[in-house]
Amino acid sequence: MLAAAAKPANAAGCSLAPQGEGRVTAVIDARTLRLDDGRDVSLVGIEPVAPGSAGASRTAALSAITIGRDITLHGDDDTPDRYGRQPAFVFLAGSDVSVQTMLLTQGDALVAATVTEPDCAATLVAAEASARAAKRGIWANGSVIKNAESPGDISAGIGRFMLVEGRVLSVRQAGATTYLNFGRNWTRDFAVTIPKRMIAAFETAGVLLKSLENQRIRVRGWVEAHGGPRIEVLRVGQIERLGEN
Repeated sequence: MLAAAAKPANAAGCSLAPQGEGRVTAVIDARTLRLDDGRDVSLVGIEPVAPGSAGASRTAALSAITIGRDITLHGDDDTPDRYGRQPAFVFLAGSDVSVQTMLLTQGDALVAATVTEPDCAATLVAAEASARAAKRGIWANGSVIKNAESPGDISAGIGRFMLVEGRVLSVRQAGATTYLNFGRNWTRDFAVTIPKRMIAAFETAGVLLKSLENQRIRVRGWVEAHGGPRIEVLRVGQIERLGEN
């Protein structure tokens, strides 16, 4: 489950191997930097905000932090992704707070829940939570988190990364998939899908999926259309338990 920890990235025990250094010469998009040696670096663990005019300001925020600055890269694996970008936690030279944490604290990004190292993940979650509580950046707009009882609003974001909150009406298994249902009409209402291979990971984290029934949760992920809008959960950190009813 998502957890909060109000400490800077490596100060919280987030120990990551060094992966090099460089100077930022350009910002390619809201989470991609180009270095003076030609490498492109992708900031792991965060998702940009929705595209559009607000998205442009998020690119400006990353530029303001990094352009012309010396940085160090840290991570568990520096293998380039399919776009040739090196995934990494990025730190300004001499700083112990990652650029990801800075963006989240300013309300200029969302936690992607892709980081599996617990302390690193907790630091990102805490940074997002602080921005949400203070209504900074994107959180000044009350519509960032969608209501699971308003599937039309969620469907408008098909193909986008989104946060959705609501009460789980039922937990059902069909074939190799567990469904967290937020309504009774599968052709219209929002649901979370969890593949069978993820059940062990949830149990290791101390979460029985059936125990989420009648619980309020927050889920984050990419919205797809399969009948009603769906978010597939492939990591435990995509779900946060908020409480009963």
